[in-house]
Amino acid sequence: MRVLIVNTSEKTGGAAVAANRLMEALMNNGVKAKMLVGDKQTDEISVVPLPHKWAVKWHFLRERLSIFLRLHLQKKHLFEIDIANSGSDITRLPEFKEADVIHLNWINQGMLSLNNIRKIVKSGKPVVWTMHDLWAATGICHYARTCPSFRTGCHNCTLLPLHGSANDLSRQIWERKKRLYQGSNIHFVTCSRWLEDQAKQSALLSGQRISAIPNTIDTRIFCPIDKKEARLKAGLPAEGRIILFVSQKVTDERKGVVYFIDALNRLAEEHPEMKENTAVAVLGGCSEEVCQQLQMPSYPLGYVSNDSKIVSIYNSADVYVLPSLEDNLPNTIMEATACGVPSVAFRVGGIPEMIDHKRTGYLANFKDSADLAEGIRWTLNDAAKNALSAACIKKVAHNYSQQSVAMRYIEVYNELIALKRYII
Repeated sequence: MRVLIVNTSEKTGGAAVAANRLMEALMNNGVKAKMLVGDKQTDEISVVPLPHKWAVKWHFLRERLSIFLRLHLQKKHLFEIDIANSGSDITRLPEFKEADVIHLNWINQGMLSLNNIRKIVKSGKPVVWTMHDLWAATGICHYARTCPSFRTGCHNCTLLPLHGSANDLSRQIWERKKRLYQGSNIHFVTCSRWLEDQAKQSALLSGQRISAIPNTIDTRIFCPIDKKEARLKAGLPAEGRIILFVSQKVTDERKGVVYFIDALNRLAEEHPEMKENTAVAVLGGCSEEVCQQLQMPSYPLGYVSNDSKIVSIYNSADVYVLPSLEDNLPNTIMEATACGVPSVAFRVGGIPEMIDHKRTGYLANFKDSADLAEGIRWTLNDAAKNALSAACIKKVAHNYSQQSVAMRYIEVYNELIALKRYII
C-alpha cells in the first residue's frame, strides 16, 4: 500500500510534527508512505516538496491579500482565517499518481485550494483528511470557540469587520465546501474525541464519515532520561524545581499565556519560598517577553527544533503547564507525558483525554488562574512524583504508540480501498 501524506509544512507547527510521526509509524508497519509539503526543511528522502517553491509563496500571498482586503486592510484576524482560494494542483505529480491513498492533513496558507481538493476527490483515489482543528467543518475559522454558527451554517462571522453579514465571506466559503463534500469519498479523521464531537455537530459534515484516531509519538525518542544529565544539556539549573511552558509562539493568545503568568505570580506571592527553590523555563518564540513578566527566576529558551535538546528540556521539568483556551490534542502534552512529566492544563477541548486528573497531572477549571496555580502547587508539593511519572509513561504506551495508531489508520485505508473496488 502506498500512502501520500499532504501537509503545508514539513516541520513547522503541531500538524507538521504529527504528520511526520504518522509517516514514520506507517513505514515502521509495512506501509510505503511519503509526505508532500509546500515547505521542505530537511534532506529527508521520504519528504517531497512541491516542484515550484515560488508558486507556494505566490499562493500564500494571494490568499492573504484577498483576506486582507475583506478585513478592510486590518491585520487583526489576518492569520485566523483561511479561505483556500489559491493553491497547487498536485494531481499531476508522480507521487500522487502512484499513491493508493491520499492523506490530507493541514493544507492551508497556499498549499491546496478548494478547487485543488475537488480535483483530488474527482481523481477517484480514496481520501483521508485528518483534522488538526475545525477548519474543514467551518466556513473560514480554525477554532469556533463560543460561536455556534458552524452547527447550522456560518454567517455573520465575528472575525470579519462589523461581524460580517448573512452572506459574508464565511458563508460564501461554507457554501463552496458544502458543494465540495457532496458525494465525495473523503473519510474525516479527528485527533481527539472532543474534535470528533465538534465535527459531527457541523452541518457541513452531516452524513460524512468521521472517526477519531489520536496522534502518535516515538517513545524511543521521547522517553525519560536522567534529570541531572538533562538539565546539563538544556542549560538549566541542576538544583530546585522547574516549571515548563512550551509553544511555537508563547505569546499566542490561544495558548493561555496570560493565565500562565497570572498563576505563577500568584504562587510567588502566596508562597514566597518558591522564588528560592523554583524556576520557570519557557520554550518557544518570544519567550523573553513572557519571562520578563514573571516574579520567579526564569529561563527563556527561544525556539528549538532539535529533538534531542527538546527531550532534555522536558526531562529537566518537574511539571509542564499548558493553559490552552482551545486545543485539539496538543503534541506538547503528549511529549511531556512520554518523558514521564505530569501536565497541568485547563479542562478544555481534547486535553481531558490526555490528562487523567491527579493521576497523570491536573485539570484546572477553565480560565481559572487560581485553580491553575493550585494544580501546579499540588503537582510540585503534594503528588506522589514516582507514581505520577509511571502513570504518564503507561498512558502514552497504551494510547499513542506507533503500532496502535498506525494499525487504526491502515484499517481506514483498507476500508476505503475496498469500497473503491466495490463501486468500480
